[in-house]
Amino acid sequence: MIIDVWSDVVCPWCFIGKRRLEKALSTFEHRDQVTIRHRAFQLQPEITTTIPTADLLTERYNLNRTAVKEMQANVCAIADGEGLCYNLDDTLSGNTFDAHRLLLWAATVDKQDELLEAMYSAYFEKSKPLFSHTDLVSVALSVDIDADVVEDILLSTKFTYEVIADRNLATQLGATGVPFFVIDMKFGISGAQPLEAFTKTLEEAYLTRT
Repeated sequence: MIIDVWSDVVCPWCFIGKRRLEKALSTFEHRDQVTIRHRAFQLQPEITTTIPTADLLTERYNLNRTAVKEMQANVCAIADGEGLCYNLDDTLSGNTFDAHRLLLWAATVDKQDELLEAMYSAYFEKSKPLFSHTDLVSVALSVDIDADVVEDILLSTKFTYEVIADRNLATQLGATGVPFFVIDMKFGISGAQPLEAFTKTLEEAYLTRT
């Protein structure tokens, strides 16, 4: 059973969704038959600068700062319920294309989930950016990935096509946002749904295989 997960490393609901999927899998009888693949999906592919996330949200949703703080506080409360400790006050927003390229490379050395977890934690719990090569080398080092290898990947064009292909496939499958989970390319879960939705869909998907 293959679970493809489209997400962006700066999407707060994606980290929450990751935790809910993991909780569902922890009680799934056939967990040993499951493979999870990260798929790239940029929420702001057009962004070329690094700006405070609060400024981005204010402009994008036409909100005042009080409303933005309330929205972020609500997300933090939900994250807390999943055992996560979000700190969104000082986060920045920027282009995540290189972060996704690095994550797709990490899958080739069996480090993808570990690196994704480190990226999420660095960004949402420690307010660290993930946009420059220096940012990405730092987070990669935290999971024992060699800095020179990371630099080589980032200075190349490797996995550029794969990032674009992942986004195109998500569009073909009907995804308009993330997180977006697809089991065996047949069963989809859109958004960070409640735990019960993951549990039910896993069971349904497995039954079609037997």
